[in-house]
Amino acid sequence: MKILHLDTNHKLLIEQLNALGFTNDEEYTSSKEYIESIIHNYDGVIIRSRFKIDKPFLDAATNLKFIGRVGAGLENIDCNYAEQKNIKLIAAPEGNRNAVGEHSLAMLLSLFNKLNKADREVRNGKWLREDNRGLELDGKTVGLIGYGNMGKAFAKKLRGFNVNVLCHDIKPNVGDQNATQVPLSELQAKANVLSLHTPETPLTINMVNSAFINAFQHNFWLINTARGKSVVTKDLVSALLNGKILGAGLDVLEYEKSSFENLFSSEMPEAFKYLISAENVLLSPHVAGWTIESKEKLAQTIVDKIIAEFC
Repeated sequence: MKILHLDTNHKLLIEQLNALGFTNDEEYTSSKEYIESIIHNYDGVIIRSRFKIDKPFLDAATNLKFIGRVGAGLENIDCNYAEQKNIKLIAAPEGNRNAVGEHSLAMLLSLFNKLNKADREVRNGKWLREDNRGLELDGKTVGLIGYGNMGKAFAKKLRGFNVNVLCHDIKPNVGDQNATQVPLSELQAKANVLSLHTPETPLTINMVNSAFINAFQHNFWLINTARGKSVVTKDLVSALLNGKILGAGLDVLEYEKSSFENLFSSEMPEAFKYLISAENVLLSPHVAGWTIESKEKLAQTIVDKIIAEFC
């Protein structure tokens, strides 16, 4: 079988596939149009997020047997059309779930203890102890929306903090010893913290809007290490301004795209201007699942699943 690699990954991926007898070609810089002109030569393709594998791409891939996505989600692939063509879809959420769980916890603890604010102030000669009095996670209720690999990993991290963990998911019976599954209305009635762990789907795009936010009984903290388009940024900013949302840790933004950096050289959305200046907002560049360890684990997960399916 011939495999085309469209993004760089941990070296073990190609090394192990070579050892198994697969032919591995690498095309990391060619245009999508060029890739479409040669993809008929390949049985498999491995990608991260370089471009969307859409209907024209899949029509050109006349011999394709599988697509390996070195990551958790498959939203950059037309999954329904691929499945119609009997193309196996392979993702690797097991590979970076621990990293996402740790990052979610790190964001929450940093917000509760004002660590970024305090750090900046001390570096600038300010010793403001009372202004930086923090909160304890102990005794709080944390609500998780989405209870798959990522949600379960975060819930596991919370076990030692004496918190009540609730989860809501469209799938039934996913709760476990680390989180109690409840209807959304119950989660909104009880949660002090909301953490998102959902894929990007029609159900989750713009899910966190003003109506959703205002349905929470308590003022709450928001953590999003899932997908940026799940949160309507202008509605988030309104809730931060009126205190309904007490603070936000955002590893993802609805503005994410290949030209994200252009936000700083062109006209910046007003909502984003607020986020980058707010002391109760913590931002990171979509790196929750992006650790030294997860790079290796993601690659190994893809190899293991290819072996299970084709060897």
